[in-house]
Amino acid sequence: MKIQLSDHFTYKKLFRFTLPSIVMMIFTSIYGVVDGFFVSNFVGETPFEAVNFVMPVLMILGGFGFMFGTGGSALVAKTMGEGNREKANRQFSFIVYASLVFSVILMVLGFVFLRPVTHLLGAEGEMLDDCVLYGNIIMIALPAYILQFEFQTFFVTAEKPQLGLLMTVISGVCNMLLDFLLVAAIPLGLVGAAVATAASQLIGGFVPLIYFTRPNSSILRLGRAGFDGFALFRTCTNGSSELMSNISMSLVNMLYNFQLLKYAGNDGVAAYGVMMYVNLLFLSIFIGYSVGTAPVISHHYGAGNHKELKSLLRKSSLIICASSVAMLVAAFFMASPVGGLFVGYNPVLLKMTVDGFKIYSFMFLFAGMGIFGSSFFTALNNGFISAVIAFLRTVVFQIAAVLLLPMALGIDGIWWSVVLAEGLATVVTVILLFAMKKQYKY
Repeated sequence: MKIQLSDHFTYKKLFRFTLPSIVMMIFTSIYGVVDGFFVSNFVGETPFEAVNFVMPVLMILGGFGFMFGTGGSALVAKTMGEGNREKANRQFSFIVYASLVFSVILMVLGFVFLRPVTHLLGAEGEMLDDCVLYGNIIMIALPAYILQFEFQTFFVTAEKPQLGLLMTVISGVCNMLLDFLLVAAIPLGLVGAAVATAASQLIGGFVPLIYFTRPNSSILRLGRAGFDGFALFRTCTNGSSELMSNISMSLVNMLYNFQLLKYAGNDGVAAYGVMMYVNLLFLSIFIGYSVGTAPVISHHYGAGNHKELKSLLRKSSLIICASSVAMLVAAFFMASPVGGLFVGYNPVLLKMTVDGFKIYSFMFLFAGMGIFGSSFFTALNNGFISAVIAFLRTVVFQIAAVLLLPMALGIDGIWWSVVLAEGLATVVTVILLFAMKKQYKY
């Protein structure tokens, strides 16, 4: 039975509706993990470090897709909740067209500034060359990469989360198969890994574009759309928190890499890279759930259904808390096998990775509430509160912790800094949810 945004959501219906978005985000995260696995085991340690080093830069650029997707979906779903589907389709069309033009401009700028940016961040010699080689190939597919993130959210708004999942699975499997073919079977090295990822992004971004352009059974379709400055402004401001999260997390990752080079050398960067792979996979569960529930929240907010808003918040909070405990346990016991999978060839590096991972895993106990809280306010079209949570969570607390704790605890301070930052962000999120309760009547 088809689930509609206007439905009352039980726990069962929430799981059914958000599961495609969760799996979708997991598969999206697999891109970098698969590249890292094949590069680490078939190409070498320096290229592996280069992929980890340049990935935050690429994630910043891809983050604009989240901005257009989450901000645009909140606006479109709210408009549909108000009963104006024709206007919602015009908004949807204009947002997609605007993001496509913007992504092409961003791609050109990426080609120009990738080398100086990575050099400024500390990459030198062979590692710098590998960063630029990998990054430039990925840059070719940047418009598709941005569209892929954007459509992941719009598929949910169109009440077609299963189609979004199907597209992500297809592109993810394509990435894995091409990595095996172009890195393991045909030894093209770093070039092969980059081509595999770029090809999968082209599929994930442009096939949905074709789907929404042609007649389809969803409630959204790309068509004619005049310039709508208000829609663009609301999309960018409302989605700014998700963009900020991506940019700030990537910038903070760069700072972590800088601190790790200072306290542990290149081995520290490699160890952190392994943790980032698990971090991407686990946080994608929280992000996927938030993406899946956001259009539902926006629709009921637009329709003035405060009782359903309250129910969604209560159920989601319980789901997030239960998932957080499960992830902490899973991450703690995964430290040794995951470390061995990526860096088992180096006993010293493996020990550093496992020891750090066991500390870092406590971060998953807190991260989910901050991610969902920011998304919840985006769905309510309150980009300011959403941005406050995202900014504190991913910039202020992280930077302060990673600069101060290592002075007292050495490299362990770097791992503990993530835990402290996420814990503080959870406290702020809970306070803001209670503070805004009367205004939104949830």
